[in-house]
Amino acid sequence: MKIMVAYDGSRNAKLALAQVVTLFRPMSPLIVLVGVAENPRDSTDANEDLFQEEYRELKADLEEGVDVIVKEGLDANLIIAEGDPRKMLLDATKRLTPDILVIARHSQKPDGGFIAQSLSYFVDELDYMTFGSVSSFLARRAECPLLILPS
Repeated sequence: MKIMVAYDGSRNAKLALAQVVTLFRPMSPLIVLVGVAENPRDSTDANEDLFQEEYRELKADLEEGVDVIVKEGLDANLIIAEGDPRKMLLDATKRLTPDILVIARHSQKPDGGFIAQSLSYFVDELDYMTFGSVSSFLARRAECPLLILPS
């Protein structure tokens, strides 16, 4: 079994990875972590430096995720793509044909109180209505089963 996990090193991604290991361990899957570094909007030196730093951080996060999987006794690979996360993840599913793609629901939610959570909910809904989201994009286009894990 091949499981592809969209992974960016965030709290939600780490929780999703832990759930994947717990849920699928009996099947001894190959877990492929896929991270996407977004290209800078313009090509100034400052933006290129920021991109390179983001790329290094993403690579370190992916390597850390692979280490977690290997310590759990499972096989793992990592892939780093550059570009629009929605399109790069979709492309990766077409190239690697995983049995399932797992993503964590993205959240900007702070661990604050009621007001912070209410504001966060409003922003998440606005983001979904105006820009869409990676999970909704993949739910409409992925040709493999998609598991969206809550935060």
